Amino acid sequence: MISSAQWIITKYLITSGIVVLVSEFAKRSDRLGSFVAALPLVTVLTLLWLYFENQEQVKIANHAWFTFWYVLPTLPMFLAFPWLINRFGFWWALGWSAIITMVCFGVLISVMRQFGVELI
Repeated sequence: MISSAQWIITKYLITSGIVVLVSEFAKRSDRLGSFVAALPLVTVLTLLWLYFENQEQVKIANHAWFTFWYVLPTLPMFLAFPWLINRFGFWWALGWSAIITMVCFGVLISVMRQFGVELI
């Protein structure tokens, strides 16, 4: 039987390994790195961790549901960042991308609330 500390360490190693793997792919190929980064690997791992930890199906389903909605306001950042980095440099582009994402989150939360979907 695996202890809770061993389980947490295992989760950290696998999850962080995925991030390192994606960055290694990205160093070798822009397209392949982006493709692998776009895959919902962290979400799938989270669903697996929840399942293996005997969480209720409702909790697992809710995680997938909210992840869908939370991905939407991040998409404009991926369009803005390449334009911003070429004009203002990495840190300014990253900062403005974060602001754009926060604004998009606010807009999405307001719009979805009108349809009865509470995201926060």
